[in-house]
Amino acid sequence: MSTLDDWLVEACTALGLKEAVDTALLLDLAREVAHAVARPAAPLTTYLLGLAVAGGADPGEAAETLTHLAREWPPA
Repeated sequence: MSTLDDWLVEACTALGLKEAVDTALLLDLAREVAHAVARPAAPLTTYLLGLAVAGGADPGEAAETLTHLAREWPPA
């Protein structure tokens, strides 16, 4: 396992999370937002995705919505 995988296992255990983390989904979303909006928006957006998923949203659909929003964001 990589350091990232080890970290995620430990972090999930520490938070009492049982669900698997879709790292590709999160990293792809963060990359899109960082490049299209602003770097600090990446972790904040992934947090918003987590809130949406905790509220019952489908992770893939919510990430797709946010990715589309980022791609349509007006350039700075």
